[in-house]
This record gives sequence, C-alpha cells and structure tokens, in this order.
Amino acid sequence: MKIAIYSRKSKFTGKGDSVENQITTCKEYIEKHFGESSIMVYEDEGFSGGDTDRPQFQKLIKDAESKKFDVLICYRLDRISRNISDFAGTIEMLEENNIAFVSVKEQFDTSTPMGRAMLYIASVFAQLERETIAERIKDNMYQLARTGRWLGGNLPTGFGSEPVVFIDENYKERKLYSLSPIDEELEIVKEVFEKYMELGSMSKVEAYSYQQDFKTKNGKFFGKNAVKSILTNPVYAKADKYSYEYFSSLGAQIANPANEWNGTHGIMAYNKQQIKKGKYPRLKDTSEWIIAIGRHEGIIPGKEWIQVQSQIGKNRDKAPRRGTSYAAMLSGILRCNFCDSYMQIKYDRVVKSTGKRRFYYMCNTKEVSKGSKCQCPNLPGEKTDQDVIDTLKYMIDNGLLEMLDKQQKKLGNKKNQSKDIYKQIEKNQKAIENLVKQLSENESSTVTKYIIAEMEKLEKDNTELQRKLEIDTTPSEILNIEILKAALIIFRDTIDHVPYEKKRDLVKSVVNKVVWDGKELIIDVLKTQ
Repeated sequence: MKIAIYSRKSKFTGKGDSVENQITTCKEYIEKHFGESSIMVYEDEGFSGGDTDRPQFQKLIKDAESKKFDVLICYRLDRISRNISDFAGTIEMLEENNIAFVSVKEQFDTSTPMGRAMLYIASVFAQLERETIAERIKDNMYQLARTGRWLGGNLPTGFGSEPVVFIDENYKERKLYSLSPIDEELEIVKEVFEKYMELGSMSKVEAYSYQQDFKTKNGKFFGKNAVKSILTNPVYAKADKYSYEYFSSLGAQIANPANEWNGTHGIMAYNKQQIKKGKYPRLKDTSEWIIAIGRHEGIIPGKEWIQVQSQIGKNRDKAPRRGTSYAAMLSGILRCNFCDSYMQIKYDRVVKSTGKRRFYYMCNTKEVSKGSKCQCPNLPGEKTDQDVIDTLKYMIDNGLLEMLDKQQKKLGNKKNQSKDIYKQIEKNQKAIENLVKQLSENESSTVTKYIIAEMEKLEKDNTELQRKLEIDTTPSEILNIEILKAALIIFRDTIDHVPYEKKRDLVKSVVNKVVWDGKELIIDVLKTQ
C-alpha cells in the first residue's frame, strides 16, 4: 500500500500543530489502520490554506493524477484547503483516480460508508459552485452583449477596434471597445460574399481570391478556411428583421428586442466557441450563442447573409466524405519552401503494367492560383516517399541515435543537480526547524531578532530553490528522448515490412515536417523539448 501524507502550516512559529506533529499523528494512524506501508510525505510550511497555489500541494496533485499512491492522509480537513470549492475539487480528483482520502482529526475516510457520504456532499458543493460560476458568467456575458462591445480576440477582416469613453449610471467615466471599419478590407469582404453568391463554391472563391491577390491581416493569401471564416461570421450581417428571425429560429439567445433590429448596425455573436487548453476551438450549439446588435455598421443585408448560410449547408451535405488516401504517406507533413503551403496529393493516369494510378505532390497555393502565386516544382509521389524513408534510415544509423544519447547523458547530469537542490531544501528546512526550537526556548530580544532574520534568509533560499525545481523540465525531456529513440528504432526495423497505408503513421511518429525547396527535401525530425 502506497500512502501519501500532506501537512501544512501557515506560519513558521512554535504555536499550533507543527508539520512534524501532523506527520507523526498521520504515521501513527497509518500504523494502526493500514499496517506496513510505503509512505510519501508532502510538506508546505508557511503557506495559507486560502488557495491551492502551494508547491508541495501542486506536486501532490500531479503525483495523484499519475497514480503514485493509493491513499492520501492529512491531520485535518483544512490542511487541504479552507476553501470549500477547492477542497471538493481535490476530493473529486482523488475519487476519479481511485485514491482514498483520510482526515485523522475528523475521521473522514472515503473508504468507509460514512466517508463516501461525506464525499457525495462535497461533490454536491463542487457542482453547485461550478453551476453558480457558470450562471454568473452567462449573466455577465448577457449584460456585456447588450452594449454591443468588442470583447477582444482576433479581429475579423475589415475591422479594427477603438476605445469608446462614456459615463455610466453612477456618473463614472468608463471605457469600452467597439469595432471600427477598415474600408479597403471591407471591400474585399463584400467581394467575397458577392463571388460566393455568384459561384456557389468556396474552392472557386478561394481561387478567385488568389487571382485578385487578396491578403489576410497576417499578409497571407485567402485560403478556404479564411473564406469560410468570413462567409459564416455574423459580424458582417445587418441586424435587420431577417437576421432576427433567423437566429431566433436557431434557438439563439437574443440580447436586444425585435424592434431594435432595424438594419442600421451589424451583429455581435458572443459565447460561440468552446475553448479548451491544447485543443482547437469548437463551435457551441447555437442555443448557447448570445446574439446582440453591435456598435458597428453591418455590410451584408440579413436576407443575403442567410442565403449564403443556406448555400454553405447545401454544399456541406453534398460534399463527399474524405477518406484516407492510400498513397499519401506525406500528406500533412510535406510543405512548400516557397510559400509554406502544404503539398497535396494529386493523381495522374493509370499505369497499364501495374493497374495503379501514379500520383505526385503539388503545392496547394500553386494549384489554387493556377501557378500565378507559386511555381514550386511538383514531386513524383512514390519516389519522394521512398527518398524520405531512405534518408530517415540513414540518419538513424549514422549519428541521430548517438546524438540523442549524448543529450540524455547531459540531462542526466542536470537531474543530479536537481537531487542536490532537493537535499539543500531539506537541509535548510531542518535548520529552520532547529531555529524554531531555539526561538521558543530563548527570551533574549537580540537573539530572537537574529534567529528570525536567519529563518527568513533560509526560507527565501528555499523559495528560490523551489522555483528552480518548478521550472526544471529535465524529467519530461528525458522521457521525450526515450520515446523518440524507441520510435526511431521501431521505424528503422519495421518501415520496410508494414503495409503501405501504415507507413504514414510510422513517418509521423518521428517527423515534424518535410520541406521541399525545389531541389532537395529537408527533413525536420521531432523535437524532444
């Protein structure tokens, strides 16, 4: 049984339950109820329980999520947190990882029926807190929506943002931001809408944009995603009766009454996307959108904007589902060095002798612009795939693995330095404990002043040492090297024996990207940091 003990004390004083007493009490409880066990100790001295921003507590959370122990024990519930939401969240996390929780003082034990009942109560509090926060955010968003302000983020093509100063109901000066038109960009937006209504295809509008040399705010050509972003953004639609009826029919929450939708201004859509760390934003259901009248002018009549949405929906329904290409080993990896576009697979005629279609890689910008924006030479598909495989095998057998071994050895030395830091922190902590004892035994004000100063110096040293440990990425870098080395060896030993459709997965396991500069292929192997 692996058991973790967590102890916390707000101040370095001799009063109250010291971390040593807390740990001793917890160990006695373990010996009585669990018998012989492997014990891990996490100590935070000098940290308040008002929040969870404590170094050892954060380390405990990470270890719990990695399932490094089976039971967490503390002396009292408030050692975990004095905040009910934080405490309930911690208990929920432990439950999700099948880790029991015991508080010695309150006899709170989630491995018992009473403990599980307490756990349920804690989870109810956590859920209530989440729902309250979500409702509060929603209410605030609704109030903000009524102002038609710009809340920040990537500005849509055709608009900048400008501050607007006003006096609120309490006669205080306030500032908000609203969208301001950029006329030359808005002319492009109008043309994109007109061309889509004429051509009925995003691909054709994309090609037209390349021919007209339309550029995004970042100076890049209008790709299909940029065209779609413009065509589906309500910000360009006029807030008229057609727009009102359209969004009402979708179940969106309308922030302004119907009589205000007179077509004078544009539309602002709030709460559209669900954003999660490390993932691409996803559109929420339209019933969660908050639609409001903006402070800017709309440029596309509601009826026309709705027709565009209808056409996009029809095209989406008609579009064939994209399958995985049998031959496209380098799809999503191979890029053009001239314009940084992806090289896409294109099929040629069928070879009579094999009955298979030849294929080649072609720069997407070159294809869409019909060669007017990029003249990158095409690449023969099968030969290019094999060249990449042969080059990778050569790199693996001629120095790449050795280079990774050297990196790993260097990081190993760095890891030893971290061990030294841990030892120094422990040494400083023991020195602080000794000084606390001296402080409680000494009544001299001069000596007391010296002891406190020394304690503060040691604590400052420990804080700095702890900071170095927190920014130390050595363990993850070592692990990444191990993973990459294993992937390289698997690639080398199996690439010639797996079905062709599996080769792409093996290549992607070791390659970040392959760049074609018109003369040679440049292979960028995955990084370990």
